[in-house]
Parts: sequence; structure tokens; C-alpha cells
Amino acid sequence: MTTDAVRRYDDESDEPLAGYAVLSGAFATGLAAFTAVARRRGVRLPQRVPPWDVALLGAATYKASRLLSNDKITSFVRAPFTRRTGEGEGPEVMDEPRGGGVRRAVGDLVSCPFCTSVWLAGALVCGYTAAPRATRLLCAGLGAVTLSDWLQYAWTWTQRTARE
Repeated sequence: MTTDAVRRYDDESDEPLAGYAVLSGAFATGLAAFTAVARRRGVRLPQRVPPWDVALLGAATYKASRLLSNDKITSFVRAPFTRRTGEGEGPEVMDEPRGGGVRRAVGDLVSCPFCTSVWLAGALVCGYTAAPRATRLLCAGLGAVTLSDWLQYAWTWTQRTARE
């Protein structure tokens, strides 16, 4: 098997598999490092995670991933790895990855809210384990912004419907 074949799914693919492997390794290394440090410091895993906390973590993960991957204000984070392709709804923009290798893989990651949500959920779960009160507060703030966004869109939809 050639080296080029290992890097691609097929002859037409331009997926940066090596870059994805680097990012996956970084994610796994980060979790392993957190686990080692937490264990050394005596951090104990929660006995259970109440459904309310799962919902709060979910809403916060949703909003944080949208902020990172689509918000105009966070464009500076994505700019080295993506290019602007258009405007989205509200404060959102559409970006696509650019470059090759790790740069392209990072572009794929930071321009996709589904992809970034895994990383952000990992960070929030680590925070929930080490500092549950602070993490709940952060998640409550992001959850409030999520609710606010939904209300903004509902208000806009109501205004449009009333005009028609």
C-alpha cells in the first residue's frame, strides 16, 4: 500500500486524514492530561450527573459551538484556517476550510458547529468534574444566551408573519 493511499479514502478524496489524526491525538492527549492531573489532585468523579445538568451542558455546548464556528465576533479565531463564503442568519457567517494538512483539518473543525461541539463538550465535562459550581454558572450563562437567541428568532418570525 502506498503512502498516498494511506492518506486518502479514494482517488478523488482530498480529506486531510493525517491532519485529522493529529487533531484526534491532541483531543485524546488533552483528556488524558486532564485525567492524570485530576487524579493526582484527588478530584473525584461525580456519583451521577442529574438530567438537568446534562440539559444545561447540552445547551451550553450548543451555544459555545455556534459562537466559535459561526459568529462574526469569533472570525479572528477561524480566519487563519478558513475563508468567508457568505452571511448566515442573524450574527452568523459561513466559512469554509482552506489550505491542506493540519491547517485544513483545523479549518474543518472550527467551521463546523457539530465538530466543535465534541471538543467543547469535552472541555465542559472536564470543568464539571473539577469545578462543578463554576461550570454550571458558565453553562447557565450560555444557556441563557441560547434561550435569548431562540426568542429573538421567534420575535422576528412573529413580525414577518404579522406583516404578511
